[in-house]
Amino acid sequence: MSIRYLTSRPHVSRGSFSEKILTQIRHEFGAEVEPFTLHLPVPELLAGVWMACRETLLAGNGAREAKEVVATAVSMLNQCPYCVDAHSMMLLGASGDDFSRALHKPELSPFAAWGTATRTPFSPILATPPFSFDEAPAFIGTAVVFHYINRMVTILLGTSPLPFTEGLPKMVAMRMAAWYFGKAVNQPKQPGTSIDLLPEAPLPEDLLWAKPSPSIAEAFARFAQVIENAGTLALPQEVRTMVNHAVQEWQGNDQDLDNRWCEEAIACLDEANKCAGRLALLTALAPWRASETIVRDFSSNFPGDNLLVSALAWSSFSAARKIGTWLTLPNPATRP
Repeated sequence: MSIRYLTSRPHVSRGSFSEKILTQIRHEFGAEVEPFTLHLPVPELLAGVWMACRETLLAGNGAREAKEVVATAVSMLNQCPYCVDAHSMMLLGASGDDFSRALHKPELSPFAAWGTATRTPFSPILATPPFSFDEAPAFIGTAVVFHYINRMVTILLGTSPLPFTEGLPKMVAMRMAAWYFGKAVNQPKQPGTSIDLLPEAPLPEDLLWAKPSPSIAEAFARFAQVIENAGTLALPQEVRTMVNHAVQEWQGNDQDLDNRWCEEAIACLDEANKCAGRLALLTALAPWRASETIVRDFSSNFPGDNLLVSALAWSSFSAARKIGTWLTLPNPATRP
């Protein structure tokens, strides 16, 4: 499957920084999958998203199948069929159950309910999550990572990583893929081994939920720093200010059926920056509405795959980290 809107896959030379990251991904995730490789135009972003995903979903505390349920539930919430298929497949490799069967298992269904509630700030289940204090950074981090990845994938990838999208052929393809990835899924991972990919950075206040886990806190602190660097590179300050304001006001709701709300928000920008503001705001709050015209309009004014990936990454993470502020750490004495 090709990555939309990017002109080419950057060349990865032997021994390069990108090759080091891809080697880790192949070994521990099972393959160089496109939700990671779409970040190749900005290798620091590739490192950051890999670190954040690895230290939470792969190596963090808590059962892998429960975290895959969260990843799938979040992806369904965000209308990202590609990630729904990908992590239903990983769930099948981790537990032998697909998502529909997991919903009926008492040990997994609470995680689906929690993942589905992550965009509902005052949902009671967020105050009483189905995981312990020690497990919380991994589960909250998994949710935040997939609120980020879903936005990137919705814009840059297609509807499924599988060659078939329905019926028996899809079921067969999913089981074959689950078998292929099963060895990597079930391989033990040591926390923290990806951290040295990026330099140290302070943990922002809105990511303090990660603090109980040193490896997850380090991963998100360093990822947040490269995200900020990417946003500064790709988006004018007035665009970032406008998007930050809109995201802080957002309460997780789906936006109106038309884009009038977006046009009203970007009215404060000059004409040269409206194309950037339009793409950034839609990516953050309604990525399924970022049409080809909107993406290409941005690229014609801000040319280069690195700028497009950077703009999308900054906007996606702005929404994802806001969602993280709604997710509650349980009492340290709590055991589900």
